Amino acid sequence: MNSYDVIVIGSGPGGYVSAIRCAQLGFKTAIVERYKSLGGTCLNVGCIPSKALLDSSEHYHLAQHHFKTHGINAESIQINFKQMIQRKSDVVSQTADGVRYLMKKNKIDTYHGHGSFLSSTKIAVAGDDHSTTELEAKYFIIATGSKPSTLPNITIDKKRIITSTEALSLGELPKSMIVIGGGVIGCELASVYARLGTRVQIIEYMDGLIPGMDKDLAAELQKVMKKLNVDFYFNQKVTGAISDEDGVIITANDKDNKEQTFSADYCLVAVGRRAYTDNLGLNAAGVSLDERGKVIVDEQLKTTAPNIYAIGDVIRGAMLAHKAEEEGVFVAEVLAGKKPHIHYHLIPGVVYTWPEVAAVGYTEQQLIEKNIAYKKGSYPFKALGRARAAMESDGFVKILADQETDEVLGVHMIGPRVADVIAEAVVAMEFRASAEDLFRISHAHPTFAEAVKEAAIIASEGRGINI
Repeated sequence: MNSYDVIVIGSGPGGYVSAIRCAQLGFKTAIVERYKSLGGTCLNVGCIPSKALLDSSEHYHLAQHHFKTHGINAESIQINFKQMIQRKSDVVSQTADGVRYLMKKNKIDTYHGHGSFLSSTKIAVAGDDHSTTELEAKYFIIATGSKPSTLPNITIDKKRIITSTEALSLGELPKSMIVIGGGVIGCELASVYARLGTRVQIIEYMDGLIPGMDKDLAAELQKVMKKLNVDFYFNQKVTGAISDEDGVIITANDKDNKEQTFSADYCLVAVGRRAYTDNLGLNAAGVSLDERGKVIVDEQLKTTAPNIYAIGDVIRGAMLAHKAEEEGVFVAEVLAGKKPHIHYHLIPGVVYTWPEVAAVGYTEQQLIEKNIAYKKGSYPFKALGRARAAMESDGFVKILADQETDEVLGVHMIGPRVADVIAEAVVAMEFRASAEDLFRISHAHPTFAEAVKEAAIIASEGRGINI
């Protein structure tokens, strides 16, 4: 039986990063991955392929709608959807190869197959060839991620009623698509297909898009997605779905309990994700789950078994790849006797539509609920020279600061490249900067990041410079 200091179960962003950090800190490390490709959901059927398609669809949209204004005549632009999907697959393959290289570079042994606990110190890895390999370790890190959720009255057939996994590899460009769920995944994939000419209808149970994020961001995102001819149906409770080889029919009740019917070529169910803990043998290891099916952990991410830890989507908190990465490094350093920390409140959230949406810290709604006095500054991208030059005038940056101390409490933005710009806000808030601090930091001109500087002085002083 092969023996290790640490065995990581799952090779997604949390798992493989944790394995690398364990190896760097001197632990003999192995990683177990159920599928043939490393990288988990994020790399194979999540973050990376969706961003590849988002970029491809945005290029097509720009060529159709912006090139002529830029003085570029591109006639008879056509979509080669199969090539678009193939490029996405190539990006995934290259990235997976990169993870495989990192395992070899850090001398991490890789086992492919479904891992399940035999005890708190042993696991069995069942391979596709029906072989079983037993491994033992002093410590284990559960990083098995999540799977798409569905609704109790909908059966995913993976043909016409699909999840995000199938939506990333369709064999044809749909003429129409229903998206159940107006959260991050629903909005991103709705954007992909709407840009390519698919008629998209979003059906959402709540009263707006991206529930949980700032309501001003949601309203602006709805406005810009409306320009893509996306239709929205809010306060809708989906009651059923019927599919055949030609399409799908969805029924839903509105807030007045009046039934409506929707039809399309495909229905994408994007109602969130659930922790993947199926058949892991957790009982044999003494690992307990909460009422939502997530692994219970303490402040050091230790499970109810003292030598087993868990990270990422299988535990409490936001289901974000970068959150899992932080936790993976955290656990490795805890095992090495270090004193790491994670500030969960300062883990940013991003929606990769175009324009992008990004946020960190408190929303206005949360500050009101907590009875925290605040001031705010908002600056539109249309007032920026760089945004006008790039024809990227949609969106804004909003900064919330403490009424008395001026400390930045939340930053919310929708606009070009804000997925990158938000990092400035995260750094500022980690060091408890004031809105005035952000204003006094020199920002290169002309840049999109200047919107942060402008929003900061408005939040701090109630007046701006370039507005």
